[in-house]
Parts: sequence; C-alpha cells; structure tokens
Amino acid sequence: MELPLTVGVDGSEPALRALDWAVDEAALHGLPLRVVYASRWEWCELSPGPVGQRAEEQTGPEALRTAVGRAGRRAPEVRLDTAVVSEDPAQALIRESRTSWAVVTGSRGRGGFTELLLGSVGLAVASRALCPVVVVRGDGPGEAPHRILLGVSDAPGGAEAVRFALREAAVRGDDLEAVRAWHCPAHETTPHPALADGVCLYHQARADTLLDEALTGPLREHPGVVPRRTPVEGPAHKVLLERTAGAGLVVVGAHRRAHRSGLQLGRVAHTLLHHAHCPVAVVPRIEGGVRE
Repeated sequence: MELPLTVGVDGSEPALRALDWAVDEAALHGLPLRVVYASRWEWCELSPGPVGQRAEEQTGPEALRTAVGRAGRRAPEVRLDTAVVSEDPAQALIRESRTSWAVVTGSRGRGGFTELLLGSVGLAVASRALCPVVVVRGDGPGEAPHRILLGVSDAPGGAEAVRFALREAAVRGDDLEAVRAWHCPAHETTPHPALADGVCLYHQARADTLLDEALTGPLREHPGVVPRRTPVEGPAHKVLLERTAGAGLVVVGAHRRAHRSGLQLGRVAHTLLHHAHCPVAVVPRIEGGVRE
C-alpha cells in the first residue's frame, strides 16, 4: 500500500505555508496527500462562524475546505484525502505517523504564542513521530535556494537521514551539501604550534573519512547526485544553523525508542527546529518499533 504524505492544518498562516510545502512535496514524489485537522474541541467548532471570521478562527471543516481549495489550485494532480478528528493535534499527527510516508507541520499553530520560535505541536511531533517530520520554517515555498543541507553524525539514525536527503536531492534536482562538524578535544591539544596543527589535521581528516563512509552506500541508489562534502570545525548545532540561511531544506537524523515517552531529540535537531532559516526534516531510526 502506498503511504501518504500527511500535513496538519488549523487555518493559521504557518499551517497554510506547511500545506503549500506538502503539496509541492507530494507532487514531486507522486504521493497522495492526507490533510488532517485535529482539535480536542472539534465538536464545539462545527457551527459556522460569523461573516468576516479570521482564518485563525476557522472551524475544522472550514479549515479543511480552505486547505483543499488551496491544494487543488496549487497542484490539481495530487490525490487528496481529508480528516477532522476530535483529538489533541500533536497526538493525532503522531498517530498518523505510523501510516505516513512523512508528516509536515507549520512552525506554529493558531493556538501558539507569537513570541515562541516553535509551537508545542511541531516540537512534540518532531520529537516522537515514527516517520520523517518536516517542520516548515522560514518563508516556506517560493524562491527557496536549490540546496539541501545534510547533517552527518555518528548518532543512530544517520543512515536514514542520508537516504532521505539523497532522495530529496535526486527528485528536486537540487545541490546537496553534506556537513560533518569536528573539533580538537581539549585533552589532545599541545602548546607547540606544529604539533597542535597536526592534531587538528587528524580530526579534520577523520571527519572527511566519516563523510565518505556515510555517503558511499546510499549514493549507489542515487548515482546522479554528487554531494559536496564539507567538514567544518565547530559545534554541530552552530555549524548547521549558520548554513540554513542559504538552504532550502536541512535534514538531520534522530534516534527514537518506540515505547519511550517524552521528547526524543538531540541538541542539533532541537536547535534547528527552533532557529533554522529553512524547513527542517527530522528523520528517525525507530528502535524496538514496527518502523525500525
């Protein structure tokens, strides 16, 4: 069975930008699109609102009608499926992740505080979903740079993130930059300049080797993609964040235990979800679950 790409909508502007991104993504991959509106108070929202009601105050059916019309105008070839559910939005999308190719959300919803950099729904879904999650930050679709940024690390889940980024680059025809952060541990430094340079060169070369090891296998599936390998000295979360200003999408991995509660995000993913200048894809490797 073909898994759909799922997007959460609530009538807010960030959710509409996420919808646009999801529609484009579904069209690129030839996937069906599932549009989900979820609210604990959905049963109270079924009555139509007053004329002139703002988008942020749309009821579930109204938000879906707006989303379906917008999606149809943007990519009429994409097959659509919709659902209105009486459930916490984060829980609904996490549940949807069990049967989705990927889940897409906005950076904030209509119930969020405008001063927050990331809403609670986006954070919860990115932290616990069982499929890749894209949180649409920045300006969303439009004149986004044709460059995908991939963070390569030793953490479990890295291989899944590499495959996701390569697939995106192949389908979009975008450039792919694979970044590996490195640093010289303090206990290995030396006061002698020549020796210190040698230690740093070793760690830089090690980063180069790890980039090659991470990319070699998955690249066989996408021979047309020629990634740029970039070892960079510095903390990974800062290195990647700085580069998101010139990227159309940043991809990082996550290690997830299927039956563990709470947020399961590393520092890099957490930083990017809150501060990145472009959409962020968090690609999990599920340990002990059906999607491992």
